[in-house]
Formats: sequence, structure tokens, C-alpha cells
Amino acid sequence: MVLSMVCWGSWANTIKLTPGWPIQLFYWDYVAGILLGSVAWGLTLGGGPGLLFPAIARADSTHLLLALAGGIIFNAANLLLVVAIEIAGLAVAFPLGIGLALVIGVLLNYALSPAGNVWLLFGGVILVAIAIVIDAVAYRRREQNRTRVTARGILLSLLAGVLMGLFYPFVARSMHGSGGLGPYSVVPVFAVGIALCNVPANLWLMRHPLPEQKPMRMSEYFGGKAAWHFWGLVGGLVWCSGAVLNFVASQARFVGPAISYAIGQGATMISAGWGVFVWHEFRGAPAAARRLIPLMFLFFLLGLGAIALAPNY
Repeated sequence: MVLSMVCWGSWANTIKLTPGWPIQLFYWDYVAGILLGSVAWGLTLGGGPGLLFPAIARADSTHLLLALAGGIIFNAANLLLVVAIEIAGLAVAFPLGIGLALVIGVLLNYALSPAGNVWLLFGGVILVAIAIVIDAVAYRRREQNRTRVTARGILLSLLAGVLMGLFYPFVARSMHGSGGLGPYSVVPVFAVGIALCNVPANLWLMRHPLPEQKPMRMSEYFGGKAAWHFWGLVGGLVWCSGAVLNFVASQARFVGPAISYAIGQGATMISAGWGVFVWHEFRGAPAAARRLIPLMFLFFLLGLGAIALAPNY
């Protein structure tokens, strides 16, 4: 779960390594990286082709459709969150989207598969949600030119949060019961769902771009620098690795999907750590913004600690 949190909180660094590359074009390589990663994990730790492909073939249509649906929902949520950040700004979109996703995801996963101490689990979720809000306030105070918040931006943030909270229960159910997929065989099917959603959704975003962008063509993608394509693939591989590790951890009986998902969402703390200590995003920021950073990390650590203890009590 900890490695999953690190991967999910680190993949977005690859976006910073492709300055000037529109997120829509980056996203094609990102999805390709997820597809490649899903097969690579299945052919190695998943037992190789002799186990991976028969496991997929043995799964019934209901479980396969659940895994596909999980991928479709995740990709729709991820793209909506990107658009919401561009419209409403990180300080609005992130706490609304990820905070709502955390609460919905944990509630649904716990309802489907109760595991762990409910007070520690949900108490930890509340602490992590507070940390996300503090993080957002810090970024808000750091911004010199504040993004004008619109009803459209708030609506997209909320919709992204709902979908981000819904995708994981679909994946969890696809691994449950007779005819279900395993934690390694589910990922390639989940990745295909991401790709199926990405083709029409990302093409639409290219033709109807974000504010201050021009419409894009696929020829621009093929004309991109090799380094940009490389980092997009790496971003997808890192995210996929986090997904595999999280799905594997969720199958441990004393853990369960709710706790695994909640720990994974601690990725926000990891990404904040990258921003503060590596990218120096708060260098020169007002003192009021910098003072909130230690408080944010404190609430994150307390919340994640409570969630991590939940299976033992």
C-alpha cells in the first residue's frame, strides 16, 4: 500500500518534465504506458503468460465488464479533473475532486467488503480530508494571480470526484467471487477500459481544448519530441505500478479494498512533498502559505497512521 501511494503520488512529475507539451498529447503516451505496464506486471509477478492469459480467459463476462467499467470510469474522472484544474485552479478542483473521491471510495468499498476498525478507518479519512483542504488553502495563498472560480469549474470538480470514488468498487467487485479476475489479471482488462474511454474523450478535448489552448491534431502528437513521448510512457508505467500494488494489497483479508484505497489516496501527500521539496513550488511564497505546509503533513501522517492501524484493531 505504501509503494502504491508513492507511485500514485509520483507519476505526475513526468508532466513537469514535458514543458510546453499539451496535456491532451501527453495523455496518449500516459495511457500507452498503463497498457504496457499492465502486461509487464502480468507477465512477471503475475505468473507469466501461462497464468495471466488463462486467468483472463476463465473470468466470466460479468467480472470482465466490471473491470472494463472501472477503467472507463477512472479515465473519465482523471480527464475531468485535469479540465477542472485548468478552469477552477488547483486550490479549488483538487480538494473538491480528490476529497470527495476519498470519502465516496472508502464508504462504498467498506460497504462492499467491511474490514478493519471503522472508527480508525473513517477517523483517518476525515484527517486526510482536512489535510487536503489545508494543502489547497496553501496553494491558494501562494497564487499571485488567482483563478476566477466559476460554477462550471466547481461542477466539473464535483463530477470528477464522484467518478474517481466510483471506479475502485467496480475493480474490487471484478476480483470477488467465482469467475472473478485476480489482482494481476484484472489490470490489463482495466487498462483496456481506460484506452476505450480515452480515444473518444481525448479526441474531443483536442478539438475543444482547454482555456488558452488552440485545437490540436494527431499530427502534432507524432511530431512531438522523443523525450516527451518517453516521459509520458514512464508516467503511465508508474501509475500502473501503483494500481497493481494497490489491487494486490486489497486482496489481503485483514486489509480489504477500503483501507487499501484510502492509503493509496495518501498519494496527495507524496505529490505535495515533491512540489515542496523537489520542485520548490513554495519558494518565495507568502509566509501565510508556507506556515500551512507542516500542518498539512501533520494531518496527513495522523490520518494515514489511523488508517494503517485500522486492520489491527
